[in-house]
Amino acid sequence: MKRRNFLKTLSVSPFVVNGFNMRPFANSGMAKALSDCADVEGRVLVIIQLKGGNDGLNTLIPIFQYDTYANMRPNIKVPDSGDGQYIELDSTVKNSFRTGLNPAMTAIKELYDKGWANIIQGVGYQSPNLSHFRSTDLWLSGGDGTFSVAETSTGWIGRSLQALYPDVKGKPITSMPDPLGIQVGDPNPSLGFHTETEHQSAINLSGQDPAGFYSLVQTIGGAPIDNVPDSEHGEELEYIMSVEQSVSEYAQRITDVFNAGTNALSYPNISLANQLKTVARLIRGGCKTKVYLCSTGGYDTHSAQVAVGQTYEGNHYDLLWNLSQSVKAFMDDLDAMGIADQVMACSFSEFGRTVYENGSNGTDHGTLAPMFVFGKGVKPGISGPNVNLSNLTSGNHLQNMNFDYRQVFGTLLQDWLGVNDYVMAASTFDSFVKMPLVNPSHVVDPGCYYGGTEIAIDNDFNRAEQFVLYPNPARHTVEITFKGKQNGGGRLSMFSLSGQMIYSGRVQIQPGSNIFYLDVSKQQTGTYIVRLDDETTGLADVAKLSVVR
Repeated sequence: MKRRNFLKTLSVSPFVVNGFNMRPFANSGMAKALSDCADVEGRVLVIIQLKGGNDGLNTLIPIFQYDTYANMRPNIKVPDSGDGQYIELDSTVKNSFRTGLNPAMTAIKELYDKGWANIIQGVGYQSPNLSHFRSTDLWLSGGDGTFSVAETSTGWIGRSLQALYPDVKGKPITSMPDPLGIQVGDPNPSLGFHTETEHQSAINLSGQDPAGFYSLVQTIGGAPIDNVPDSEHGEELEYIMSVEQSVSEYAQRITDVFNAGTNALSYPNISLANQLKTVARLIRGGCKTKVYLCSTGGYDTHSAQVAVGQTYEGNHYDLLWNLSQSVKAFMDDLDAMGIADQVMACSFSEFGRTVYENGSNGTDHGTLAPMFVFGKGVKPGISGPNVNLSNLTSGNHLQNMNFDYRQVFGTLLQDWLGVNDYVMAASTFDSFVKMPLVNPSHVVDPGCYYGGTEIAIDNDFNRAEQFVLYPNPARHTVEITFKGKQNGGGRLSMFSLSGQMIYSGRVQIQPGSNIFYLDVSKQQTGTYIVRLDDETTGLADVAKLSVVR
């Protein structure tokens, strides 16, 4: 492996600012945004992970299916009247969209009424996996139960950021003082930030000190190696040690911007709120980081989801109160500081819960769950109808999702952060239909970042012109030819324009000319997306295919 690819990106972990573990995701070659995109250069995406599998059905109650819902959950249902009743989110929408918020989420209702929230119902992925670890990996890698990009051990955030700020022929165009992404509040590295070229090191920034002190606690290999072998392996070790010294610079930089920033408003003293408080202060202090990942746990509510003898209070109520109060404080603080136009936040959980309650006042691992998007630049509303309680699997699970989670993340990447098609292909979300989540006044042109002549692509890795489908249009079989760079595995896939996977199969890629064949004889007339993922380079080739009958 070439040295410039071995450590092109760096995930530094963990150190602590404001009492929270901070894990930066860095890139040694950070390109600067184009000058005509200055209005979005400071935009930030904050992702909030709800660990454990949030019960979407007690988060968003389907009002016009309430009797069915109540019969399925006699002990844990949210009341429709009296103390602790659900909060109707919006009575002006169609009946199939009318939703009741959990009574803990009064703050979310305030954001919705302000036009700062979009509630997305029935989100999931094809062939859901009900393992916490596997499902979380799928969400963070960009995979699903039939084809997992996680097989390449990379995360969609890391792939996107690496493509957004490329290292051009090993030489950065300009340096960026801040890490591209920061993971807050979790000492364990997230797969979402992982790339093929990542190498882990660890530093700790202990405590919150006004003077900005930090201490280097752990480095890559312990004591420096005196006798580096004269070999390729030795070159890698030497390069790692040279980067080790720069790791502390990120800690110092983040401490500096943290100390330069201040919060305008107070926050509740709970974990997620304090994480978001730290993020707001970093942004206010001038940090240019593009993606922050925060997290909060406890959502695996197999028991005591609702306290015995209570109509609504219990563990799940407390979790949703913490979430809603934290997000509202964060948004209010950004607004008071005058930087709300820069930030969009999005929440997700690895899966939902079963529709029927269990025997312990709780629920078990399920499938579909809601996502929330918050911010001044959001297109407010309710996306998608209520989940259908009359159409369950034999295993007591919701089915027929409204949206694939990759539609949500892909939309935020392109419409909010302004990435172009190359970056979308790197994220692997390019073949999924976008959603109206960003207010039209805030949507940026695709490719606002990374798209000018100032940034040259290494042609060895840009095979778009060599990816050929023939014949096109096709009736029976399509011949796919392209130039491979090196031996390695890959995956050939075909999607409908709505993002549904039609076919996926593994292929072996070799240097030079490659030919694969795709049977389309059973497909209806229409336009499809054909995609080839190269697991060695982490890149993908994408082309449109017309099928005729």
